[in-house]
Amino acid sequence: MNAERKEELIAVYRDGLLEDTLPFWLPRCVDEEHGGFMIARDRDGGVLDTDKGMWQQCRFTWLLATLYNTVEPREEWLAAARHGIEFIEKHGFDEDGRMWFHVTREGAPIRKRRYFFTETFGAIAFAACAKATGDAAMADKARGLYASAKMGFADSADAKFTDTRPSKGMGAPMISLVTAQEMRTCLGDDSFNADIDACIAEIQRDFVKPELECVMETVGPKGELLDHFDGRLLNPGHAIEGAWFVLNEARHRGNDAALIELGCKMLDWMWARGWDEEHGGILYFRDVHGKPVQEYWHDMKFWWPHNETILATLLAHLLTGDSRYEAMHRQVHDWAYSHFPDAEHGEWYGYLHRDGRVSVPLKGNLWKGPFHLPRMQLLAWQWLAE
Repeated sequence: MNAERKEELIAVYRDGLLEDTLPFWLPRCVDEEHGGFMIARDRDGGVLDTDKGMWQQCRFTWLLATLYNTVEPREEWLAAARHGIEFIEKHGFDEDGRMWFHVTREGAPIRKRRYFFTETFGAIAFAACAKATGDAAMADKARGLYASAKMGFADSADAKFTDTRPSKGMGAPMISLVTAQEMRTCLGDDSFNADIDACIAEIQRDFVKPELECVMETVGPKGELLDHFDGRLLNPGHAIEGAWFVLNEARHRGNDAALIELGCKMLDWMWARGWDEEHGGILYFRDVHGKPVQEYWHDMKFWWPHNETILATLLAHLLTGDSRYEAMHRQVHDWAYSHFPDAEHGEWYGYLHRDGRVSVPLKGNLWKGPFHLPRMQLLAWQWLAE
């Protein structure tokens, strides 16, 4: 990648983050009356629903504290992060220590999920705030949530399925990997390396299938292929997200060759499975054998797989120097930036039809909010600037 292209991309990602994405959310989404953030927003930023998803409370708090820690110590970012963490501390937890998934505007609980992803987002929120403030109690809270999530992922008794057909998803080792990476960074603790190694080993052993040239989303307990709808289902964007987690670990370890090879294989195979040769963009679901899938949104284009693929292809190019990854990055970057951004009201649409037409114009809900897009913009800007 030449210097001119690098500078062009740095401006796109940096300015997009600081002048478009963040201003869409901040201070608009800050709930001064009841605390936390109101994320469910229409195209123009109007409120669609006052309920609060705890994923989004934690993720936005993490982002704000991370911006404070890594970009510039702006008081407005730290104040908003404190605002978020106070709501999470007050309303985010059940009596058993587990986190709620969905609460009212005032913080009254509505729903708690069986899985422990909320706890991982809580862990990184507290860890980032601990780094920003030097508050040891927040660091302890982060460690406790991380331990809770680790224990929860290891306890198969919490699964929603019976023992008739045991299975496991790649989401658990993937989210555990990136959470441990964030904990290591924010808390300055290399003891998380052991967990990182274990997560990567599980992904490589049980989900990465060289004989099929793909990364499975769901397998049996020992990595067995399950010849059913769920067992055959591939989520290319999710696997590509996992690929850049692995590549980022390679980068952290001085460009570890084995990890670069693993991450690039995951990216290559799932790009081949996921890229839509007819319309462009990343398809949401595919079947490992090319059979029909049962999810009706299988051919839609969601925002977050494109955010993750932009990061994966960029990091693969920066680590290897391979022009093929630069071409892939340009391809996904150009498609995403010509379809997802809302030039009138800012931020990105989240959900497109296969041909790139907008399916629904909202900017925030329980799943979409200020996380995947600003994380992409922040990391891509930082990697290129380095």
